[in-house]
Amino acid sequence: MEASSSGKGEVPQVIVIKVGTSSLVNPEKQRLNISNLARIIETVKALRNMGHHVVIVTSGAVGVGCHRLRLASKPTQLAKKQALAAVGQVHLMKFYEDFLNAVGLTCAQVLVTLDNLADRGQYINVRNTFTELMAYGVVPVVNENDTVAVQELRFGDNDTLSAHVAALVQANWLFLMTDVDYLYTSNPKNDPNAKPIYEVCAIRPQSNVVRGMCNKAPVQCSTRYVN
Repeated sequence: MEASSSGKGEVPQVIVIKVGTSSLVNPEKQRLNISNLARIIETVKALRNMGHHVVIVTSGAVGVGCHRLRLASKPTQLAKKQALAAVGQVHLMKFYEDFLNAVGLTCAQVLVTLDNLADRGQYINVRNTFTELMAYGVVPVVNENDTVAVQELRFGDNDTLSAHVAALVQANWLFLMTDVDYLYTSNPKNDPNAKPIYEVCAIRPQSNVVRGMCNKAPVQCSTRYVN
């Protein structure tokens, strides 16, 4: 996906920002962290002023749903989580719409499932939608369509979703906002032997394969955790 010229002397880039639940929702009160969201939107505005295209991949729908229904904790059953996501997604998007509108930006909601990206026809349609949204100067706000996604065809977490979206739009950068301190060899919550990866100097081409669809954009990176 080619970014159009910004006319400001810089080469415009496509930037995907994944916003984790821990960055959006206060874990104790299960409500949206307004100050964090405001800082994220200010960053998006600054990037747009520089001529770059920004895609937000957001978590937090279930957490916001819990707050709206005054639940003390998240349920474990899939159907209940999907119901809470349906409640929370509406209010989550309202916050994004209000905050982005306040800085002069327009957003669009994009809900996808793994099945959408596994089917070639749907994959192309989703890609074309992103192309047109960015051509309009709109900030796509992406989340998994939890209410229709079945367990076998789920991304699993929005880190994975954001990687798929970054490949789809041929992003130059993918930033993960999270409370995890490093990139690990495996999930440190489940694997006591997980080791931190301090620097990624190269990414193998096969790591970008999305069920038979490969991101052909060149990838060169040296990513470090900054405390």
